[in-house]
Order: sequence, then structure tokens, then C-alpha cells
Amino acid sequence: MSNSGFVLLDKIAGETSFKALFPLKRVFSTKRVGHAGTLDLRASGLIIAATGRVTRLLPFVEAKDKCYSFRLHLGYQTDTLEWDGEVIATDERGTTRDESLDSGLSECHSERRTERFEVEESSNPQTQISLQDLEAVLPQFIGDIEQVPPKYCAVKINGVRASDLMERGRDIELKARKINISSLKVTGVVSNDATEGCSGKAIATFDLICECSKGTYIRALGRDIARALGTCGCVSHIRRHRIGNVTLDKAVRGENLTRGHLIPVDQILEFPVVRLDDSQVAVIRQGNYLPWKTPIEGVDAEGNVFVANLNGEVLSFCHYEPGRIRPKIYLAEDE
Repeated sequence: MSNSGFVLLDKIAGETSFKALFPLKRVFSTKRVGHAGTLDLRASGLIIAATGRVTRLLPFVEAKDKCYSFRLHLGYQTDTLEWDGEVIATDERGTTRDESLDSGLSECHSERRTERFEVEESSNPQTQISLQDLEAVLPQFIGDIEQVPPKYCAVKINGVRASDLMERGRDIELKARKINISSLKVTGVVSNDATEGCSGKAIATFDLICECSKGTYIRALGRDIARALGTCGCVSHIRRHRIGNVTLDKAVRGENLTRGHLIPVDQILEFPVVRLDDSQVAVIRQGNYLPWKTPIEGVDAEGNVFVANLNGEVLSFCHYEPGRIRPKIYLAEDE
């Protein structure tokens, strides 16, 4: 049986994405493993991992859109933008809920600075932020937007992770990046004592679900939604449910992983599959062009196709152009 293929993992909160790969090394007896799309330490959900030569196809997986659910805590902000980080700002409505806000402004106090967040004119400063308030600002986050990543993240500055620089006490600034959010909806209103371990006092808490492009940081999204509401915020319960067309319900926990959970590449990446006879396969295996006059339907702009034997077993990742097929990555085991 081949040791190369994709594996769908359900990462638990509290383990790193790197550690989540350890069961693959044990089950498939290989050190050649990888994954597409790192999840935060405290996040859970779908990771598409790969073993053997299939690891070279992971960039195609990472480029796909994703779906996350998360919990938004409004009223305080932490250094990591997670619910249990060090509190750096609080909304005074979280300490004296029945007091009206001075001049329609909510003041956030921080050890490092004092920030003032404007409350929208349509909001009643004597009440908590409502579901209607939240839903009113969500449309501004739909479509192509710019987002500044959290300072505690894997983005590299001169080859060093931003999170590592922050832990060393460095003050850093990250540039905004273009992302796309196709859908952002509220799925529930949560009582403010429903989440254990909160390091600050929330004035309102909501559950949301987001469909977005590669490069979207849910923690940063929570921060920006809070700002749009005239307050500060952080998130918890981040869970990834989908990558491309692959969903979490097909994933397995690492402790339950077996060789039977290895998935052929064409079940994850939807490139056309061209079946070849043994002589044609031999041409591809030797790294040579294969003359091919029959048009291949469903080919993307890059001409990506899979080549399989007559039994349907995918053997190679190739480039198709009218008249020939050129091998790019041989995926099958060496004989």
C-alpha cells in the first residue's frame, strides 16, 4: 500500500498544528509529512495533511477558501486577541454596565495606552451592544477588504516570526493584507458567563461563522468588528469546518488514525484525471513529454491534470497543453 496521500485531521484545541502531524509519522512510518494552513494553538478543526510525495501538492490545498466558526467577546481586548490573553484594553461598560457613556464615547483603558472608541449614533449608550448593532456592521466586512494580521502570528519579518519578536519584547508593525470574506453571519447570542477562562469582562458575546479566503485571521477579524462597533474585542472557540470542498465531518482525530484514512489525491484536488496504458505511463515516469491530441475537459488556466493508470490509481501530477502532457511531480511509490 502507498504511503503517499492526503489525511484529514480534526485538530484539538491546545495542540500545535505541527504536533498534530505526529500520528502520521507513526502510522505511515515516514518523516515526510506536512499540512496546509496552520491553525492557532487554541483553535481546532480541519487540517488537510499529506505524506510522501503528495506533500508537494499542499500549496494547491492552502490556496483554497475556508470556513470558520468563532465566538466574539466584546468589551475587552488582549495582547494575543484571544479570550485568555493579557488584557490590554477594556470598555468601561464592562465595569459599570448601567452608567451612560460620557459624550457618547466608550473609553478603553490599557497599560500601554488609552484608546477611545466612538459609539455609533444609532446605538443607545445606556444599553449593551445588541444583535442588531452587530448585524448592522457586518456588511462592511464582506468582499475584498484589507486586514492587519495580529501581532502574535506566523507572519515573518526579516525571516523571524512576528510572534517570536513580540515574545522578545520587540514592538512591531504589520502591513495590511488583502483578503476576501464571502460570508459572515451571526449564529447565536451567548450569555457572558458561558465561556470559561476569560481574562476580561465582556459586555456582549456572540457566535459567528465566516467563509473567507486564504490569509484571513479570525482573531484580527474579531478585533476589527469590535472597533466598528465602537468598542474592543477578542475571540475564542475558533474552529475550522471546511477547506475548499473538504469538510470537517470526514476528518479523524490523531489518536484514531489508521492507514485506512489515507485519501487519494484526486479526492481532495479536483483536477482532471487522464488514464494511460502501461507504455504511456512509462513515458511519464521517465520524465518525458507524452503526445496527446485528445482535448481534456475541465482543465484550469495552469493546465493542471493528474495522470492515472488504467485502474484509476493516480501516478503523476502533470501539465497539459494542446498536443502534449508534461510530467511535473511523480506521485507513485518507486518500484
